[in-house]
Amino acid sequence: MCLLLYQTVALIRTLAIKPDILLLDEALSALDYQTRLALSDDLYSIIKQEGKTAIMITHDLSEAISMADRIIVLTKRPSTIKNIYKVEMTNKSTPIHNRKCKEFSNYYEKIWRDLDVHL
Repeated sequence: MCLLLYQTVALIRTLAIKPDILLLDEALSALDYQTRLALSDDLYSIIKQEGKTAIMITHDLSEAISMADRIIVLTKRPSTIKNIYKVEMTNKSTPIHNRKCKEFSNYYEKIWRDLDVHL
């Protein structure tokens, strides 16, 4: 709960100076899964209400797809742009809702292949 409060206060403090662009580098990564989902909905709503542009760096593919309008996949070092996805979903809403959209799994599969992860 303390970390959630800290993350929320940090976001409010950042928004107080009225930046044109928010840079969120792994902003939700230190949170447990349930808190992460709840905060992603709050963060998404705040960004939309404030009309802000946010650049969000994340290694969580589901988080990226559920929150983004656009996803940029980078190559390994030196990084170059490998692909850009415009995320369009039927009935796009909150990040929790967006994970249930029919297009979600299609984006997940395409982007996962782009990541070139070999397990």
